[in-house]
Amino acid sequence: MPQTAAVAGLEKRLFLKERELGALLEITQAITHDSAEADLYKIYQFTLIGQLGVRRLALYVLDEGAFRLKVNFGTSLADDSHFLPAEVADWCPGPTCLVKDLSLGAAWQNFELLVPVRQQEDVQALVFVGTMQGDYASREALSFLETLSNILLGAVANLRLARQREALLVAEASVRREIEIAQQVQQLLFPQHLPNNARYALHATYQPHTEIGGDYYDVVEIDPHRLLVCVADVSGKGVPASLLMSNFQAGLRTLLRQGADLVTIVRELNHLIFRNSGGEKFITAFLALYDRRTQVLEYVNAGHNDPLLLPDAGPPQPLHDGTVMLGIMPELPRFKVGLAAMPPHSLLFIYTDGLTEVFDAQQQEFGEGSVLRALSRNRYLPLPRLHQELLACIRDFNIHGERFADDVTMLSLRVK
Repeated sequence: MPQTAAVAGLEKRLFLKERELGALLEITQAITHDSAEADLYKIYQFTLIGQLGVRRLALYVLDEGAFRLKVNFGTSLADDSHFLPAEVADWCPGPTCLVKDLSLGAAWQNFELLVPVRQQEDVQALVFVGTMQGDYASREALSFLETLSNILLGAVANLRLARQREALLVAEASVRREIEIAQQVQQLLFPQHLPNNARYALHATYQPHTEIGGDYYDVVEIDPHRLLVCVADVSGKGVPASLLMSNFQAGLRTLLRQGADLVTIVRELNHLIFRNSGGEKFITAFLALYDRRTQVLEYVNAGHNDPLLLPDAGPPQPLHDGTVMLGIMPELPRFKVGLAAMPPHSLLFIYTDGLTEVFDAQQQEFGEGSVLRALSRNRYLPLPRLHQELLACIRDFNIHGERFADDVTMLSLRVK
């Protein structure tokens, strides 16, 4: 008889283990099918009721800095019931403890045990348990309860992580779309064709440092005799810089259609930029108007790198007359329009500071002097070749090779 009882007990334990494995398989399958978080908690509840015969249970899960009630059946607890970590810090140093020893009040008098669920020694959940079936009122049952709770917590964590990844992908797609739109807008700002003809040779090179750069150039034939050229650099990068530059371009084109002179154009652009950015962003710009009848270049340098004018004979001339950068104050404090003779075969070279602010291994800057030397050596090359040579010079000089620290823009005008 004792042997028969032992066999029966073993069979019963095997039967119970089989039910436990079935319960674990059920919740694992729910995880695989990507159930909603609320569904996972329901499966957990029904599994405990069906497999362990639990009639009263409260599951608190650590969520956003507090243990919050997630599963609640057979109790009178409020749905918003919660504990702060400091309140439970001294509870249950072991695997279980008696609820009656915690002095929690009348709402807790029908609970028998508290099972803390730990992950890497840290308590992540609290399981308050009422009456269980006699077959399961054992340490094995509590171990199964803890295992099932850990699986539930892992499933919920994975589900939240998947949602976060999905939200991140949606956000990245949105940002990518914004970048693509800004790139398209920026490309529309640049002239689609430069007026290379019997009177002028022009070439522009633009290499943005980031996906959306802050440089801008423009060339406009005002009439058969006059040509306007412009190079600008907005502070900052990305979408805000692109939007501010689009305002600059729209303002410039509007003023040109209205027949405004160079002084009016610069003053109005300053007012526009200051109004749109509140003085928090600025634009350096060089604007020049060439009249082939007088062979004179009228220009304003608004805080920009000095362009270089190389006549066919004579020394190079830096073009520095003008004013401060645009957008830092409502009225420009000083203003001087520059005039320079530009006879046939003269070369005007305008660039942004990305060309000069390149450093070698000794942290020596390429600088304006190196630009002038490279320009003087190659000034009679076709303009595309001239720009290629300048880019090769800064690549060879740069400690980071082709990775420049800023946008690089070059605009060359040769009078024929």
